[in-house]
Amino acid sequence: MSEHVAILLAFGVALPAALIVVCAVAFVGYRYGLRFEIRRRRPARGLVALPPQPAPQREYVELSSAEQDAFQGLVRRLNDRH
Repeated sequence: MSEHVAILLAFGVALPAALIVVCAVAFVGYRYGLRFEIRRRRPARGLVALPPQPAPQREYVELSSAEQDAFQGLVRRLNDRH
């Protein structure tokens, strides 16, 4: 039985260690290549078929003091529920 110990150690320790090293080297190479792949990509162009369109104008309405008070009361009531 003792003559097989060296073979068992080789397969039980050296083989997994070698696999870990190979996987680590492959991962580092993949990340290194991916870094250049991302850097090399061009920024995405917009849709060529649709012309740029301006956004709609914002509307703004001044509230009277009574409306502001009513809105504040509504906000307080909604906050009290939660």
